Amino acid sequence: MSVQDELTSVQRCLDDLYRSVGRLEQQIGGGGLDMRRVRTDADHLRESVALLRETATGATSPKRPELVTIPDTPYDDTLWTDTDDEGLGARDRHAP
Repeated sequence: MSVQDELTSVQRCLDDLYRSVGRLEQQIGGGGLDMRRVRTDADHLRESVALLRETATGATSPKRPELVTIPDTPYDDTLWTDTDDEGLGARDRHAP
């Protein structure tokens, strides 16, 4: 089976689980801590499978990283005035 087939199978099982939790919630009531915990866990599983699906489809078609253009013009010299050179101390003082 391919990865997509496996993910589709997992999604179907999660959909079944989600429906079963909904029916159980109607029978027991959704106010209890245990039922809320089961509902939250089912929601987390659904989100995790969605993220896994995005990752798996991204692995087959890698995205190119966004390029950053670095200008050839020199930096403005005023950026470097009135600053201490890290580890060297201030310009007007001498090292001990």
